[in-house]
Amino acid sequence: MLNFIFQNATKIIFGRGTENQVGKEVKDYSNKILFVSYGKGVIEKLGLYDRAITSLKTSGIEVIELRGVVANGKLDLVYEGIRLCKENNINFILAVGGGSVIDTAKSIAVGVPYQGDVWDFFAEKAIPEKVLPIGTILTIPASGSETSNAAVITRVDGSLKRAFKSELIRPKFSILNPELLYTLPPYQIACGVTDIMAHDMERYFSSVTHVDLTDRLCEAVFKSVMLHAPLVLKNPKNYDAWAEIMWGGTIAHNDLLTTGRVQDLASHDIEHELSGIYDVAHGAGLAVIFPAWMKYVYKNDIERFAQFAVRMMNVDYFFKDPELTVLEGIKKLEDFYVSIGMPIRLKGLGITDDRFKEMALKATYNGTRTLGNFVKLGHKDIYNIFKLAV
Repeated sequence: MLNFIFQNATKIIFGRGTENQVGKEVKDYSNKILFVSYGKGVIEKLGLYDRAITSLKTSGIEVIELRGVVANGKLDLVYEGIRLCKENNINFILAVGGGSVIDTAKSIAVGVPYQGDVWDFFAEKAIPEKVLPIGTILTIPASGSETSNAAVITRVDGSLKRAFKSELIRPKFSILNPELLYTLPPYQIACGVTDIMAHDMERYFSSVTHVDLTDRLCEAVFKSVMLHAPLVLKNPKNYDAWAEIMWGGTIAHNDLLTTGRVQDLASHDIEHELSGIYDVAHGAGLAVIFPAWMKYVYKNDIERFAQFAVRMMNVDYFFKDPELTVLEGIKKLEDFYVSIGMPIRLKGLGITDDRFKEMALKATYNGTRTLGNFVKLGHKDIYNIFKLAV
C-alpha cells in the first residue's frame, strides 16, 4: 500500500426531501447565485425546479439562471456562464442535474476569476488558483462529479472532450435524494450504472500490492450496484435500490477507493474520444471500451483479473487454467451490460473503424504521451483496443 492523503470536504445531504434544504445551504456562501441546469422541462417534471427555487427565494437568495446544458457538456455554454457571472457579480454556482451540469458549473467556477481562456485548464496550459464555490442537487447517479475533483467538457471545435482536476472544484455541498431518480429512462439508468462500475474498476485494476481493504471496498460497491440495477429497471420507484446505487456512485469517485493505490483511467480517456466525436452517451461508450481494454491488458496480471472474475463476477476458479477464469469474467461483465440494455460493440453505437487512428492519436496528444497506469498505452495500443471493440 502506498502513502496517501485522503480529504474530501464535500458535505453530503442524503435522503427524502433534502432538496428543500438548498436555500439554507446556499445562504452560508452567497445571496446571489447562478442556477445551472438542463433545458426547461426536465427538472420541472420532477417538481424539483419549483421546490429548489422556493427554498432559495425563501432564504433571500437572488437567482440568475443558465439553462440548456446537454450531454457531454459543451464549452460554449461555459463561456456564457462565465459572462453571466461577471456581468451580475455572482459568487456562487448551484448545479441542478447530472454530471454534465455539474462539470459545466465547475468549469464556469474556474473560468470566472481567470483572466485567460477557461479551456487553458483542459489543455493543461494553466492550473486554477481561485474558483467560485459550487453546490449541487444530483438528478443522475453516474459521474460522481458531486464530490469529485474533476470536470470534463467538450469543445465542439476539434471534437475534443477533455478533463482537468483540481481540489478547488470539489463542491461545498451535494444534495442526494433518490426520489429524484424515479423518472429516469431505462437507457439513462443503464448508462449511469455502467459509468459507476467503470469508476470502480479503474480503481480495482491497480498494480499496487497489499491493498486488500480497498479491494474489498471496490468489490462491495461494484456488487451492490450490479445487484440493485435490475431492481430499479424493473421498478423505477424502488427507493431503497436507488439509494444503494446513488450512494455507490458517489463513493466510486470520491477518492476513498483510490487510497493507497494507483488508479487507471485509460478506459475513460479512450471513451472520451468516442463521445467527443460521435456525441454518444458516456456510459454506453464505456460498456464497449472497458471489456475491450480488459481483453487487451489482462495477460499483464492474470492473477488480478482472475480475482476480479471470482470475487466480482462470481466465476468458479479454473485451477488448471486461470486464463479461462479471466475470460469467463469478462464475458459475464459483457452479459450484464447486455442484460441492462447496453451495447458491447462499436457497431452497437453505429461507429465504424474509419476514425480509429485519428482517435488513438488524439487520445495520446499525437503520440506524445501514454494513457493508463496498469499498462501504459501508446497510440498503437489504443488503436488495437478500438479494433477489439468492433
